Amino acid sequence: MSSRTVIACLLGLMVAGCDKQSPAPEQASNTSDTQVSSGEATAAPAPDAPKPAGAVDRSHKGEAAPTLGFTTLDGKPMTLADFRDKPVLMNLWATWCGPCVAEMPTLAATADRLKGKVAVIAVAQDDAAKVKPFLTGKSLDALPIYLDPKLSLSVHYKANLPTTILYGADGKEVWRVTGGFDWAGAEARKLLAEAA
Repeated sequence: MSSRTVIACLLGLMVAGCDKQSPAPEQASNTSDTQVSSGEATAAPAPDAPKPAGAVDRSHKGEAAPTLGFTTLDGKPMTLADFRDKPVLMNLWATWCGPCVAEMPTLAATADRLKGKVAVIAVAQDDAAKVKPFLTGKSLDALPIYLDPKLSLSVHYKANLPTTILYGADGKEVWRVTGGFDWAGAEARKLLAEAA
């Protein structure tokens, strides 16, 4: 097998792991009563049914936040329990994921706007050697970045990237969004109003 074929296969696998922002044809034509015009799912879909990119999934509402650990950029251990008594918007992302990178400025703007009210955090599914250089020169200072190089959170959630989950102050899931999303837009503001 030629090196070009191997490289093409590896690139295909990397891209396949990242949500594409466009629903499959069978999703695009979905007009069931579980969908509303905003793309938000209003009823619990089948557990393994794929969700259109940017759709709000409430099928895990009320589930407790996992106790899985991640670290700060400097290696300090953290869990979601470290944010107790405050709502948390947790974004799972990676440096190689195009939709993840595209939504990060809107997450940073939201983190700045909600400072002191909602902890907006981004947990990279990468290691520090990839994340630190990626952050250089980017205006993301308002967005706390954490690391999960063992992918424990992605595996736990069976998540495509990006996946963003809102937890209430009680540590219970409110909703999740898979795929790129404008976190500074009007729809996000309505969703984030549920963080109280």
